[in-house]
Amino acid sequence: MTDFHPSPRYPDPAIVSVDPSFDRYRIGLAKVERLATGLRWSEGPVWLGDTRSLVWSDVPGNCMYRWDEETGATSVFRKPSNNGNGNTRDRQGRIITCEHLTRRVTRTEHDGRITVLANSFEGKPLNSPNDVVVKSDGSVWFTDPSFGILGFYEGHKAEPALPFNVYRIDADGSISVAAQGINQPNGLAFSPDESILYIVESRATPRKILAYDVMGGRSLTNGRVFIEAGPGTPDGFRLDVDGNLWCGWGMGEAGLDGVHVFNPQGKLIGRIDLPERCANLCFGGLHRDRLFMTASTSLYSLYVNTQGVAYA
Repeated sequence: MTDFHPSPRYPDPAIVSVDPSFDRYRIGLAKVERLATGLRWSEGPVWLGDTRSLVWSDVPGNCMYRWDEETGATSVFRKPSNNGNGNTRDRQGRIITCEHLTRRVTRTEHDGRITVLANSFEGKPLNSPNDVVVKSDGSVWFTDPSFGILGFYEGHKAEPALPFNVYRIDADGSISVAAQGINQPNGLAFSPDESILYIVESRATPRKILAYDVMGGRSLTNGRVFIEAGPGTPDGFRLDVDGNLWCGWGMGEAGLDGVHVFNPQGKLIGRIDLPERCANLCFGGLHRDRLFMTASTSLYSLYVNTQGVAYA
Protein backbone atom coordinates (compact mmCIF):
# COMPACT_ATOMS: atom_id res chain seq x y z
CA MET A 1 0.00 0.00 0.00
CA THR A 2 1.47 3.33 -1.05
CA ASP A 3 1.74 6.05 1.56
CA PHE A 4 -0.24 9.09 0.46
CA HIS A 5 -0.67 12.41 2.23
CA PRO A 6 -2.83 14.94 0.37
CA SER A 7 -1.48 18.45 0.43
CA PRO A 8 -2.84 20.53 3.32
CA ARG A 9 -2.66 23.62 1.11
CA TYR A 10 -4.55 25.13 -1.80
CA PRO A 11 -3.57 25.28 -4.58
CA ASP A 12 -2.34 21.69 -4.57
CA PRO A 13 1.36 21.58 -5.53
CA ALA A 14 0.75 18.22 -7.21
CA ILE A 15 -1.00 20.11 -10.02
CA VAL A 16 1.68 21.69 -12.18
CA SER A 17 1.31 24.18 -15.02
CA VAL A 18 4.13 23.36 -17.43
CA ASP A 19 2.74 26.06 -19.72
CA PRO A 20 0.55 29.03 -18.68
CA SER A 21 -2.20 27.78 -20.99
CA PHE A 22 -2.89 25.01 -18.45
CA ASP A 23 -3.86 27.51 -15.74
CA ARG A 24 -7.40 27.78 -17.08
CA TYR A 25 -7.97 24.07 -16.39
CA ARG A 26 -6.90 24.25 -12.76
CA ILE A 27 -9.29 24.81 -9.87
CA GLY A 28 -7.55 26.57 -7.01
CA LEU A 29 -9.70 24.94 -4.34
CA ALA A 30 -9.46 21.38 -5.65
CA LYS A 31 -6.84 18.82 -4.76
CA VAL A 32 -5.89 15.25 -5.58
CA GLU A 33 -7.95 12.81 -3.49
CA ARG A 34 -7.31 9.11 -3.00
CA LEU A 35 -10.61 7.23 -3.10
CA ALA A 36 -9.47 3.62 -2.73
CA THR A 37 -6.26 1.64 -2.36
CA GLY A 38 -4.88 -1.83 -1.70
CA LEU A 39 -5.07 -3.15 -5.27
CA ARG A 40 -2.34 -4.73 -7.42
CA TRP A 41 -2.64 -2.92 -10.78
CA SER A 42 -5.56 -0.55 -11.32
CA GLU A 43 -6.81 -0.03 -14.86
CA GLY A 44 -9.76 0.76 -17.11
CA PRO A 45 -11.94 3.29 -15.23
CA VAL A 46 -15.41 3.94 -16.65
CA TRP A 47 -17.97 6.38 -15.25
CA LEU A 48 -21.59 5.27 -14.80
CA GLY A 49 -23.53 8.51 -14.64
CA ASP A 50 -26.91 6.89 -14.07
CA THR A 51 -25.73 5.31 -10.82
CA ARG A 52 -23.14 8.00 -9.93
CA SER A 53 -20.44 5.39 -9.65
CA LEU A 54 -17.13 4.39 -11.16
CA VAL A 55 -16.15 0.88 -12.22
CA TRP A 56 -12.51 -0.06 -12.74
CA SER A 57 -10.29 -3.12 -13.03
CA ASP A 58 -7.61 -4.69 -10.87
CA VAL A 59 -6.11 -6.76 -13.67
CA PRO A 60 -3.90 -9.22 -11.72
CA GLY A 61 -6.39 -9.15 -8.85
CA ASN A 62 -8.93 -10.64 -11.30
CA CYS A 63 -11.59 -8.29 -10.02
CA MET A 64 -13.58 -5.25 -11.11
CA TYR A 65 -14.51 -2.77 -8.41
CA ARG A 66 -17.23 -0.13 -8.04
CA TRP A 67 -16.81 3.15 -6.19
CA ASP A 68 -20.00 4.99 -5.15
CA GLU A 69 -19.85 8.79 -5.35
CA GLU A 70 -22.65 9.35 -2.87
CA THR A 71 -21.32 7.14 -0.07
CA GLY A 72 -17.62 6.86 -0.96
CA ALA A 73 -17.89 3.09 -0.52
CA THR A 74 -15.92 0.63 -2.63
CA SER A 75 -17.44 -2.77 -3.43
CA VAL A 76 -16.82 -5.70 -5.76
CA PHE A 77 -18.50 -5.23 -9.13
CA ARG A 78 -17.38 -8.53 -10.72
CA LYS A 79 -15.14 -11.32 -9.46
CA PRO A 80 -13.65 -13.15 -11.19
CA SER A 81 -13.31 -10.62 -14.00
CA ASN A 82 -11.28 -12.82 -16.39
CA ASN A 83 -8.41 -10.39 -15.75
CA GLY A 84 -10.48 -7.56 -17.20
CA ASN A 85 -8.47 -4.52 -18.25
CA GLY A 86 -9.91 -1.62 -20.28
CA ASN A 87 -13.56 -0.61 -19.94
CA THR A 88 -15.87 1.89 -21.60
CA ARG A 89 -19.60 2.33 -22.27
CA ASP A 90 -21.49 2.15 -25.51
CA ARG A 91 -24.21 4.57 -26.56
CA GLN A 92 -26.84 2.42 -24.82
CA GLY A 93 -24.96 2.63 -21.53
CA ARG A 94 -23.65 -0.93 -21.56
CA ILE A 95 -20.14 -1.63 -20.28
CA ILE A 96 -17.62 -2.90 -22.83
CA THR A 97 -14.68 -4.79 -21.29
CA CYS A 98 -11.37 -6.12 -22.59
CA GLU A 99 -10.58 -9.44 -20.91
CA HIS A 100 -7.03 -10.80 -20.83
CA LEU A 101 -7.71 -14.31 -19.56
CA THR A 102 -10.40 -15.18 -22.10
CA ARG A 103 -8.76 -13.04 -24.82
CA ARG A 104 -12.04 -11.40 -25.72
CA VAL A 105 -14.10 -8.21 -25.76
CA THR A 106 -17.42 -8.45 -23.96
CA ARG A 107 -20.51 -6.35 -23.36
CA THR A 108 -22.40 -6.36 -20.07
CA GLU A 109 -26.11 -6.14 -20.87
CA HIS A 110 -28.49 -4.14 -18.71
CA ASP A 111 -29.72 -7.35 -17.06
CA GLY A 112 -26.16 -8.46 -16.26
CA ARG A 113 -25.76 -11.02 -19.04
CA ILE A 114 -22.39 -11.11 -20.81
CA THR A 115 -22.30 -10.93 -24.61
CA VAL A 116 -19.07 -11.78 -26.42
CA LEU A 117 -18.32 -9.18 -29.10
CA ALA A 118 -14.96 -10.56 -30.29
CA ASN A 119 -12.63 -13.40 -29.32
CA SER A 120 -10.95 -14.23 -32.63
CA PHE A 121 -10.09 -12.87 -36.05
CA GLU A 122 -9.97 -14.96 -39.21
CA GLY A 123 -10.17 -18.14 -37.16
CA LYS A 124 -7.31 -17.27 -34.80
CA PRO A 125 -7.65 -16.25 -31.14
CA LEU A 126 -7.04 -12.64 -30.23
CA ASN A 127 -3.92 -11.91 -28.18
CA SER A 128 -5.19 -10.01 -25.13
CA PRO A 129 -7.56 -7.11 -25.80
CA ASN A 130 -6.32 -4.18 -23.75
CA ASP A 131 -8.19 -0.90 -24.18
CA VAL A 132 -11.42 0.06 -25.91
CA VAL A 133 -13.45 3.05 -27.08
CA VAL A 134 -16.89 3.29 -28.71
CA LYS A 135 -17.51 5.69 -31.58
CA SER A 136 -20.79 7.61 -31.97
CA ASP A 137 -21.91 5.26 -34.75
CA GLY A 138 -21.81 2.36 -32.30
CA SER A 139 -18.61 0.79 -33.61
CA VAL A 140 -16.23 -0.61 -30.99
CA TRP A 141 -12.48 -0.01 -31.45
CA PHE A 142 -9.94 -1.92 -29.38
CA THR A 143 -6.23 -2.64 -29.14
CA ASP A 144 -4.82 -6.18 -29.03
CA PRO A 145 -1.24 -6.36 -27.70
CA SER A 146 0.25 -9.45 -26.04
CA PHE A 147 0.50 -8.27 -22.42
CA GLY A 148 -2.08 -10.72 -21.07
CA ILE A 149 -0.38 -13.75 -22.61
CA LEU A 150 3.19 -12.94 -21.58
CA GLY A 151 2.73 -14.82 -18.30
CA PHE A 152 0.20 -15.91 -15.71
CA TYR A 153 0.02 -12.69 -13.66
CA GLU A 154 -2.53 -10.89 -15.85
CA GLY A 155 -3.90 -13.78 -17.87
CA HIS A 156 -2.60 -17.08 -19.22
CA LYS A 157 0.75 -17.58 -20.91
CA ALA A 158 0.50 -18.33 -24.63
CA GLU A 159 2.09 -17.56 -27.96
CA PRO A 160 0.43 -14.83 -30.04
CA ALA A 161 -1.45 -16.12 -33.06
CA LEU A 162 -2.11 -12.71 -34.60
CA PRO A 163 -0.18 -9.48 -35.19
CA PHE A 164 -0.67 -6.70 -32.64
CA ASN A 165 -3.54 -4.97 -34.42
CA VAL A 166 -6.16 -2.38 -33.64
CA TYR A 167 -9.62 -3.69 -34.53
CA ARG A 168 -13.04 -2.24 -35.26
CA ILE A 169 -16.28 -4.08 -34.51
CA ASP A 170 -19.11 -2.69 -36.60
CA ALA A 171 -22.72 -2.52 -35.49
CA ASP A 172 -23.49 -5.68 -37.46
CA GLY A 173 -20.84 -7.58 -35.49
CA SER A 174 -18.26 -7.80 -38.28
CA ILE A 175 -14.63 -7.36 -37.22
CA SER A 176 -11.90 -5.74 -39.30
CA VAL A 177 -8.36 -4.48 -38.81
CA ALA A 178 -8.33 -0.72 -38.29
CA ALA A 179 -4.56 -0.28 -37.84
CA GLN A 180 -1.59 -2.61 -38.06
CA GLY A 181 2.18 -2.45 -37.77
CA ILE A 182 2.05 -0.80 -34.31
CA ASN A 183 4.48 -2.23 -31.77
CA GLN A 184 2.11 -3.25 -28.96
CA PRO A 185 -0.82 -0.80 -29.28
CA ASN A 186 -2.27 0.22 -25.94
CA GLY A 187 -4.54 3.15 -25.03
CA LEU A 188 -6.73 4.77 -27.68
CA ALA A 189 -9.24 7.62 -27.89
CA PHE A 190 -10.99 9.79 -30.46
CA SER A 191 -10.73 13.55 -30.77
CA PRO A 192 -13.91 15.42 -29.80
CA ASP A 193 -15.18 15.50 -33.41
CA GLU A 194 -13.97 11.91 -34.04
CA SER A 195 -11.83 13.05 -36.96
CA ILE A 196 -8.64 11.73 -35.30
CA LEU A 197 -7.93 8.48 -33.48
CA TYR A 198 -4.97 8.57 -31.10
CA ILE A 199 -3.19 5.29 -30.24
CA VAL A 200 -0.34 4.60 -27.82
CA GLU A 201 2.55 2.59 -29.28
CA SER A 202 3.80 1.19 -26.00
CA ARG A 203 6.87 -0.71 -27.14
CA ALA A 204 8.36 1.91 -29.43
CA THR A 205 11.65 3.47 -28.31
CA PRO A 206 10.89 6.07 -27.12
CA ARG A 207 7.23 5.30 -26.57
CA LYS A 208 4.85 7.25 -28.78
CA ILE A 209 1.30 8.42 -29.14
CA LEU A 210 0.28 8.11 -32.79
CA ALA A 211 -2.46 10.04 -34.59
CA TYR A 212 -4.58 8.78 -37.49
CA ASP A 213 -7.14 10.62 -39.58
CA VAL A 214 -10.52 8.88 -39.58
CA MET A 215 -11.91 8.71 -43.11
CA GLY A 216 -15.59 8.05 -43.65
CA GLY A 217 -15.93 7.17 -40.00
CA ARG A 218 -14.35 3.78 -40.65
CA SER A 219 -10.82 3.76 -42.07
CA LEU A 220 -7.60 5.23 -40.69
CA THR A 221 -5.13 7.14 -42.86
CA ASN A 222 -2.14 9.44 -42.50
CA GLY A 223 -0.63 7.72 -39.47
CA ARG A 224 1.94 9.93 -37.79
CA VAL A 225 3.81 10.45 -34.53
CA PHE A 226 1.88 12.92 -32.40
CA ILE A 227 3.89 12.72 -29.16
CA GLU A 228 7.27 11.19 -28.33
CA ALA A 229 7.21 10.31 -24.66
CA GLY A 230 10.93 10.54 -23.98
CA PRO A 231 11.59 8.75 -20.67
CA GLY A 232 7.89 8.54 -19.86
CA THR A 233 5.38 5.73 -20.28
CA PRO A 234 1.98 6.74 -21.68
CA ASP A 235 -0.72 4.14 -21.17
CA GLY A 236 -4.43 4.99 -21.25
CA PHE A 237 -5.85 8.45 -21.93
CA ARG A 238 -8.98 10.47 -22.65
CA LEU A 239 -9.67 13.88 -24.19
CA ASP A 240 -11.50 16.93 -22.93
CA VAL A 241 -13.89 19.05 -24.97
CA ASP A 242 -11.04 21.36 -26.03
CA GLY A 243 -9.14 18.45 -27.58
CA ASN A 244 -6.47 18.19 -24.88
CA LEU A 245 -5.10 14.70 -24.16
CA TRP A 246 -5.05 13.72 -20.48
CA CYS A 247 -2.64 10.78 -20.40
CA GLY A 248 -1.86 8.24 -17.73
CA TRP A 249 1.91 8.43 -17.28
CA GLY A 250 4.65 6.74 -15.34
CA MET A 251 8.16 5.48 -15.04
CA GLY A 252 8.59 4.96 -11.33
CA GLU A 253 9.97 8.35 -10.40
CA ALA A 254 8.81 11.80 -9.34
CA GLY A 255 7.71 14.03 -12.19
CA LEU A 256 6.94 11.05 -14.41
CA ASP A 257 4.30 9.27 -12.30
CA GLY A 258 0.81 10.66 -12.69
CA VAL A 259 -0.93 12.41 -15.58
CA HIS A 260 0.57 14.47 -18.40
CA VAL A 261 -1.70 16.83 -20.33
CA PHE A 262 -0.99 17.74 -23.96
CA ASN A 263 -2.78 20.35 -26.07
CA PRO A 264 -4.14 19.53 -29.56
CA GLN A 265 -0.77 20.48 -31.05
CA GLY A 266 1.00 17.85 -28.93
CA LYS A 267 2.62 20.30 -26.51
CA LEU A 268 2.92 19.33 -22.85
CA ILE A 269 1.00 21.97 -20.88
CA GLY A 270 0.33 20.40 -17.49
CA ARG A 271 1.00 17.62 -15.00
CA ILE A 272 -0.76 15.94 -12.14
CA ASP A 273 1.92 14.37 -9.97
CA LEU A 274 0.91 11.17 -8.18
CA PRO A 275 2.92 8.93 -5.85
CA GLU A 276 2.18 6.00 -8.17
CA ARG A 277 2.34 5.28 -11.87
CA CYS A 278 -0.99 6.09 -13.51
CA ALA A 279 -2.23 3.50 -16.00
CA ASN A 280 -5.50 5.02 -17.13
CA LEU A 281 -8.14 7.64 -16.46
CA CYS A 282 -11.57 8.93 -17.38
CA PHE A 283 -13.81 11.93 -16.77
CA GLY A 284 -16.93 11.60 -14.66
CA GLY A 285 -19.05 13.23 -12.02
CA LEU A 286 -22.27 15.15 -12.58
CA HIS A 287 -20.69 17.52 -15.11
CA ARG A 288 -17.90 15.25 -16.47
CA ASP A 289 -15.42 17.59 -14.73
CA ARG A 290 -13.98 15.09 -12.25
CA LEU A 291 -10.91 13.24 -13.44
CA PHE A 292 -10.63 9.67 -12.13
CA MET A 293 -7.15 8.15 -12.25
CA THR A 294 -6.32 4.47 -11.80
CA ALA A 295 -2.74 4.38 -10.55
CA SER A 296 -0.99 1.15 -9.59
CA THR A 297 -2.52 0.22 -6.22
CA SER A 298 -5.01 3.08 -5.93
CA LEU A 299 -7.84 5.15 -7.36
CA TYR A 300 -7.46 8.95 -7.31
CA SER A 301 -9.62 11.86 -8.41
CA LEU A 302 -9.32 15.57 -9.12
CA TYR A 303 -11.89 18.19 -10.10
CA VAL A 304 -10.75 20.15 -13.16
CA ASN A 305 -12.06 23.21 -14.99
CA THR A 306 -13.03 21.40 -18.18
CA GLN A 307 -15.23 18.53 -19.25
CA GLY A 308 -14.37 15.18 -20.75
CA VAL A 309 -15.66 14.25 -24.17
CA ALA A 310 -19.01 12.56 -23.69
CA TYR A 311 -18.90 8.73 -23.87
CA ALA A 312 -15.13 8.80 -24.41
